[in-house]
Amino acid sequence: MKSWLLKIGAVLALAASLTGCGYNDFQRLDEQTKSAWSEVVNQYQRRADLIDNLVSTVKGEVNFEQETLTRVIEARAKATSIQVTPETLNNPQAFQQFQAAQGELSSALSRLMVTVERYPDLKANKAFSELRVALEGTENRIAVARNRYIQAVQDYNVLARSFPTNLTGMVFGYKAKENFSVANEAAISTAPRVDFGNDPAPAAPR
Repeated sequence: MKSWLLKIGAVLALAASLTGCGYNDFQRLDEQTKSAWSEVVNQYQRRADLIDNLVSTVKGEVNFEQETLTRVIEARAKATSIQVTPETLNNPQAFQQFQAAQGELSSALSRLMVTVERYPDLKANKAFSELRVALEGTENRIAVARNRYIQAVQDYNVLARSFPTNLTGMVFGYKAKENFSVANEAAISTAPRVDFGNDPAPAAPR
């Protein structure tokens, strides 16, 4: 009986020490960053799917500038070829590669939207109008998801770099996570231009 009580006491003491040193906070914030990251990836995938449909619609326009369209197709293929997992958060090189690919896709899409302005028939196309409205909504969702991820990582990194919780991080392998860089944030936080003036566009399912 005494031995059993000693074991219970040791377990409780260990639990208390882990709580006091921030171990539980690492668990909670690590899960928050993974959840926020998953939403970022989901929204980028939704954009990629919409772009695929957009490209198919634009291809139907006779004499559309192929170079601009090709850049979007290539950028989309590159962005979707990168395998992203929760482990990507702990791999600076993979994370930066993901950022760069999404930034390239945003730039290519912006150029495509500007070029479309020279094609009135395409601008008036109902399917294209619905897709551009859906893209607008998706870009907004990307911005929200990205901001939530940035905040989640900031909270986690403060814990990982502060004393004495940084000691717990070193013991259990909780390292600071990658976040969106300032340069990349400036490039991808501007949604591709999808507004062709004041002409009304039909609402699209969000």
